[in-house]
Amino acid sequence: MGDSQTWTAAPGAAERARSVLASAWSCAVTANGGREELVGAHEVAEDGRIYLDVPDDGALLAAALCAPRGEPSAVLEFADVAPVPVRQRIRARLWLAGWCAVTDGRLVFRATRVVLHQPTGAEVVDLGEFSTASPDPLATAESGLLTHLADAHPDAVERLTRLVEPDSLHGVVRVQPLAVDRHGLTLRIERSRAHGDVRLPFHAPADTVAQLTERMHVLLVQANAAACTRPALQRQRTDRDG
Repeated sequence: MGDSQTWTAAPGAAERARSVLASAWSCAVTANGGREELVGAHEVAEDGRIYLDVPDDGALLAAALCAPRGEPSAVLEFADVAPVPVRQRIRARLWLAGWCAVTDGRLVFRATRVVLHQPTGAEVVDLGEFSTASPDPLATAESGLLTHLADAHPDAVERLTRLVEPDSLHGVVRVQPLAVDRHGLTLRIERSRAHGDVRLPFHAPADTVAQLTERMHVLLVQANAAACTRPALQRQRTDRDG
């Protein structure tokens, strides 16, 4: 069961894909039948090329060196994992198909197809947009920001639920911060047997942590105001339904 609320802006597929690359710590690489799990071994250039540090005696480097033209096909897989413990922590998966070449002992990967898999479905990312997109400015700080919010400010998370439609909170057992980007904060609403996500938009984009702090303060002020008006609205609904 999903939840939804209206919001004004969200990252596009290309920006989302570049954000996954920027924040992911590991990836799986498949080339010529061999597969390796790499941890802390990839670096992304501004144009979207991916540099991989692979073992000298690994199958991937051997495949690249022995390929007929020195450029074996490869598939890279990245998982976007929520930093805060929630149900179904994989927020997205990114698959890139393309070619590898060896440069100065490193594999250089160029994508020919990029697919972003999200709960809403899979989307093929335009290669031109992918090569020119930048990751969300909060992508690399998101893990620490959400963990701090969940661990140190659970009262603030509770207050933010006042901005959620009451129907979406029916039977709720836990609410956790799921994601944050320059455009807004997403909450994961968990019930006994289901869960859904609700996005709370910022009044303006946040390109720095300092701006994010101000945007969160505005949301909390709005939540306090909602707490004052909601009882009156609920009474009006009760009178109307009666």
